[in-house]
Amino acid sequence: MIKEISETQDIIRNSLDYTLFSWSKQKGINPIAIKYGEGVYLYDYDGKRYLDFSSGLMNVNIGHGNQRVTEAVMKQMQEVSYVTPSCATKARGELGKKLASVLPEGLRKTLFTVGGADAVENAIKLARMYTGRHKILTRYQSYHGASYGSMSAGGDPRKLPADAQQAPNFVHFDIPYLYRWEYGEENLLKESVKHLERVIAYEGPQNIAAIILEGESGSSGCFKYPAGYLKQVRELCNKHGILLIIDEVMSGFGRTGKWFGFENHDVVPDMITIAKGITSGYIPLGALVVSDKIAERYDDNVLYLGLTYSAHPVSCAAAVEVLKIYEDDHLIANAAAMGRYMDQQVGKLIQKHPSIGDYRNTGLLGCLELVKNRKTKEPMAPFNAKPDEMTVMNKVAAKIKELGMYTFVRWNYVFVAPPLIVTKEQIDEGLAIISEAIKIADGNTN
Repeated sequence: MIKEISETQDIIRNSLDYTLFSWSKQKGINPIAIKYGEGVYLYDYDGKRYLDFSSGLMNVNIGHGNQRVTEAVMKQMQEVSYVTPSCATKARGELGKKLASVLPEGLRKTLFTVGGADAVENAIKLARMYTGRHKILTRYQSYHGASYGSMSAGGDPRKLPADAQQAPNFVHFDIPYLYRWEYGEENLLKESVKHLERVIAYEGPQNIAAIILEGESGSSGCFKYPAGYLKQVRELCNKHGILLIIDEVMSGFGRTGKWFGFENHDVVPDMITIAKGITSGYIPLGALVVSDKIAERYDDNVLYLGLTYSAHPVSCAAAVEVLKIYEDDHLIANAAAMGRYMDQQVGKLIQKHPSIGDYRNTGLLGCLELVKNRKTKEPMAPFNAKPDEMTVMNKVAAKIKELGMYTFVRWNYVFVAPPLIVTKEQIDEGLAIISEAIKIADGNTN
C-alpha cells in the first residue's frame, strides 16, 4: 500500500530533492513550507502561524502581503515588464527622484542593481575607477554580500571555505565592541581610530580607494560603533582623499528608526549601497547612490558599469510604492518608537535570564548575545562555531520554531528585528517566545 503524503511534505520534498539551500548542509534540514504571509506573520500549509521576528532576512520592513505593492507591480507589468537599461521609464525616474528627496543634499544620482551584493560590487568598481587607486578597507566583523568582490570585502567567515585568499586588494581592520572590550569605554574610540590610522599608513593612503562600513552593523552581531567613530572615519577619508562608502543594505529604509543608519552618526558618505528594504523584499532590487561630485565625472566620461536588469521597471515600480507606504503609514517613526519599547522589554528579560550577556539594538535592528557565564562572558557558541559547538543554540532555535516564531539565530546571537509595522502586543508575543526558548540556554550557564 502506497502511503499518501501531505501537501506540506510534497512541497518540502520537492524543494529538498531539486533545489539547493543557502548556507546549509543539504541533508537533515527541515524548512518551513510557507503558504502565505500577512503583516508580521507567516503561515505554513498546515495552518500554523509563525511570528516573523527578523523580517525575513531583515528586509520585509513593511510586513508581508501588502497588496498595494501587488497592485503597483501588476500595473507596471500590464504596461511593460522589461526594457533595456538604456531606456527611460516613469518608475525609474520617479524612484530616483524619491530617493534623492530622502537622502542628504549632494547624493542625487542612483545606479539601480539587482540586489545588495551587486550594489557593493559596483561601488567597489566605481571607487577604483574614480580615484585611480586599488585598495579597499573594510571591517573584519561585517557582511557585504556573497558575490566574489562583496564577499571579499566583508569580514564574514562564510567566505573562507570558498577561497581563503579571496579577491585581491581588500584590507580588513578591527573595530572592537564595548561588551568585549577590556580596557575601558573612554579608550575604545581612541584606540579604534588609532588602529585605522595605522592601517591606512601601512597600506599607503595614496593606494586606498575607499573605506566600506555598514550604516549600522547587522547579521554579524549588531555591533555598535564607538560613539563618534564614523565622524572620525569621515575626517580621515577627507584628509587622505579616500571615498567613504556606507552599506545600508540591511540598515536602510527605517530599520534603525531613521531613513538610513548613517543618519544616526551625523555623517554624509560619498556612496551608499542599498537593497532589501527598498522593495521590502517583495521583488529583488538594489542600488548604488553616488555623490554629485562623483556623478559629474561621468557627464563627459563613459561610466563603465552595467547590468541586464539595471533599473528593471517592475522592481522600480514596487520600490516607488514601498517608499510611499513608509511615509503614508509612518513606519519610520513607528520603528523608532517600537525600538524604544523593545529596549524596555528586553531589559526585563535580562533580569530573568542569566544567559543574556549583552543586548544591542538600534531602532528595530537588534540581537541578544547569549553567554555561559556573565562574569567571564564565555559565549554560548563561539565565533564561527563548528556544528558540535552549536548544540545549545540549535536547541534554542528549534524551540523558537516550535513555539511559532521565525527569526535569525546565529552562533550565540538571537536576532530581534521584526517588520516596522510591529505593535507593542506583537513585541510582547515575540519576546515571550524567546524568553521560553532561552530557558534552555539558562540551563547551561554557570
